[in-house]
Amino acid sequence: MALPPEKASELKQIIHQQLVKMDVHGRIREVLAETIREELAPEHQQLSTEDLIKALRQRGIIDDVMKELKFVTDVNEKERTSAPKPSTHFVDREPPVLKKTNIDPTRRYLYLQVLGGKAFLEHLQEPEPLPGQICSTFTLCLHFRNQRFRSKPVPCACEPDFHDGFLLEVHKDSLGEGSKMVDATTMLSICDPVHMVLIKTDTFGETTLVASYFLEWRSVLAAENGITNVAVELLGVGTESKISVGVLNIRLEMYPQLNKTLSPEVTNTQFALERQKTTEKERLFLVYAKQWWREYLQIRPTHNVRLVKIFAQDENGVNHPVCSYVRPLRAGRLLDTPRQAARFVSVLGYERAPVIGGGGGKQEQWCTLLAFLCRNKGDCEDHANLLCSLLLGFGLEAFVCVGTKAKGVPHTWVMTCGTDGTITFWESLTGHRYIHRPINPDDPPIVEQPKPLYPYRTIGCIFNHQKFFGNCQPTDAVEVCVFDLHDESKWKPMSGEAIKSVCSPGTSSSVPPFPPLCASAIDAAVTSNEIELQLRILISEHRKDLGLSTVWDDHLSYLLSPALAAYELERTTGISAGNEEFQDAVRRAVPDGHTFKGFPIHFVYRNARRAFATCLRSPFCEEIICCRGDQVRLAVRVRVFTYPECACAVWIMFACKYRSVL
Repeated sequence: MALPPEKASELKQIIHQQLVKMDVHGRIREVLAETIREELAPEHQQLSTEDLIKALRQRGIIDDVMKELKFVTDVNEKERTSAPKPSTHFVDREPPVLKKTNIDPTRRYLYLQVLGGKAFLEHLQEPEPLPGQICSTFTLCLHFRNQRFRSKPVPCACEPDFHDGFLLEVHKDSLGEGSKMVDATTMLSICDPVHMVLIKTDTFGETTLVASYFLEWRSVLAAENGITNVAVELLGVGTESKISVGVLNIRLEMYPQLNKTLSPEVTNTQFALERQKTTEKERLFLVYAKQWWREYLQIRPTHNVRLVKIFAQDENGVNHPVCSYVRPLRAGRLLDTPRQAARFVSVLGYERAPVIGGGGGKQEQWCTLLAFLCRNKGDCEDHANLLCSLLLGFGLEAFVCVGTKAKGVPHTWVMTCGTDGTITFWESLTGHRYIHRPINPDDPPIVEQPKPLYPYRTIGCIFNHQKFFGNCQPTDAVEVCVFDLHDESKWKPMSGEAIKSVCSPGTSSSVPPFPPLCASAIDAAVTSNEIELQLRILISEHRKDLGLSTVWDDHLSYLLSPALAAYELERTTGISAGNEEFQDAVRRAVPDGHTFKGFPIHFVYRNARRAFATCLRSPFCEEIICCRGDQVRLAVRVRVFTYPECACAVWIMFACKYRSVL
């Protein structure tokens, strides 16, 4: 294929620069001198090109040059992890070395560099990791105007070695004003901060939220040469939200360079006006909320014990109206149905916010969406807020419900209202759905009443991004609750305008915009193979300790796959399919006079050793793994189902067949 003349000259220039960079000319001169000394001194014969190339190849110089000459590709936002490559399934595990991207000269970009950290005093005594040793790591996640980035993991240390650059497009819109080259004054009105979340991953793969910080990037608009260096002090989360965890050195630069920068007075005035405006809106909403609460208590004095939650604290200990934690969220091509969205949310890990000390109290912490997604786990409120946002994105009328489960334990779940009046509860931690049929307490005893299948006991309030209702029915028991939201004698509404003033995405409120969901970076086939291989080793070692030999039946292992696929389909859709074919295949694989036993189990993490330890606690599974008998054959099958944000459902099935001798 012939290259155009300008491309050919550009390619020659790149190759020339690479050769100069590697000092290839100098090395060729050395080889030439050495070759003449060693081989040609006696005869003084002519040195051919082939002889020289042969000498260069023998000394590995040509190989070095070819290794260095790599084509440059755009870098993915997510880091890829490395894995062995099965012959039928190729995965590129090497992250690209050269991180270059094409810059549109008609767009404005913010180049954000993280140039190391310091004063992470919790890791002051952390020993230097040995080469190849698995250690705890820090990862920095960023979100800015619908763009998400993730740094390379760096070992946890007092001075973590962050060296990453992120090119943030200031205008992500492709139409209207977004297609123009904006000046500094226009960019000053873009009040979206850069949301930075620092995650710690321990040696077992468990993640912890270390810090969540909103970076005000517009100071660069007043910087000389359009470049500024900022030392960002990160504060802890939850109960440690006032304690410093470390400092990041950040360099901000505008591309292309600004023709005219603003004065610091202008930017500071703008920031002060925005803060003043936001504070005033929040003050007015607080005044309204207090008035609404007084009116609510006047309806019935017992309302003061109902779970009516108007404000909630985020990971930084900042109070926001609960309506601001929900917003219609569209998942693009990543999720196809509301039930698939419910399944996705349910496989994100569940973890209550940590509490220092005893007492059994529940720590208040509703995470921002970016912190929840980057950590890949959160409390029931985080799950419910995300599920409600996704269901709103799918066009349903969805609300988050705040109430209690059995024994008065506070809980949140999601509710959808059908156009025909059907009320459906969605449990965000399991993906289960329940149709709500209220019991009429005034009916005579002879009338058969529906038995509720859901675990919820009381309900205090419901809300979404536009509405908030307090339950003012005589009792807050869910089973007798009527969800006629237009009847103000049953549900006291808040003013939609008041909610919009502080929760609307367009307002300059302190609520961060929602990030987009990211596709999974996990390769399902490779991960399934890895976990299955590790489980085989663990089972063999466990049986060896018991004095038992282990013989694997690969065919029987393969036959377990349809069952695992059917289990996941049933969890997602509620439909069971394919069981007849699975049973027929197993009957054919198990000879007459033999017994088959199988045990499926489900996890939302990918740690094989932890899963195996959990399985051994089940007497059914332990019976299979420790099976004794004649002609014992063991089988194990793992199937990983991937969802957005590195969430995954891991299904494992253990099985054995043996000859019955009794």
